[in-house]
Amino acid sequence: MTHLRLDEMIARMRVAREAGSAHEASPEQLQRLRELARDCPAFTPNLLELARLLRLTDEPGVDMEQALAEIERLLEQAVQASGRSAPALLELAHFTDVFRDSPGLAEALFEESAASALRALENSWAGLIDFWTLERTNDTLEKALKLGELAERVFPESPRILHVVEDAREKAARAGLLPRNED
Repeated sequence: MTHLRLDEMIARMRVAREAGSAHEASPEQLQRLRELARDCPAFTPNLLELARLLRLTDEPGVDMEQALAEIERLLEQAVQASGRSAPALLELAHFTDVFRDSPGLAEALFEESAASALRALENSWAGLIDFWTLERTNDTLEKALKLGELAERVFPESPRILHVVEDAREKAARAGLLPRNED
């Protein structure tokens, strides 16, 4: 079995989107998204979009529990396929809270989603501070220092944040933007 290329998946998803609305799916749109989910069960954006549209659309001949079971399966598949990404976990958490009335599981999913998002934010901020520091212009060093202050408040225990902020401060001191620490 040959796998779809990424550009093919994106094109098929675009065609499916054009076949309906973002607020209520047409039968053709749902059919196209389901076919894409069948042909590429790890394409998370499609799984999440199909699940969202199924929540917003009353399909003729499909009872509520049948629809909820399909949505839940799609969301669980998206969580698995995405490596438990924050957006997929968040969608499953909302679904579990609202439609499955399972507060304990919903809370655990919300917490895991938040932890995943925080890890991504920490890594993004560290990368951005490091990038700006390496640029070594007064403007970028000032941006690095400003973001560094916020990052230290949000992630006070992060060795990565502490390292890049320390480096930014050292380079800013050399550039005359901060007083030098004389040891």
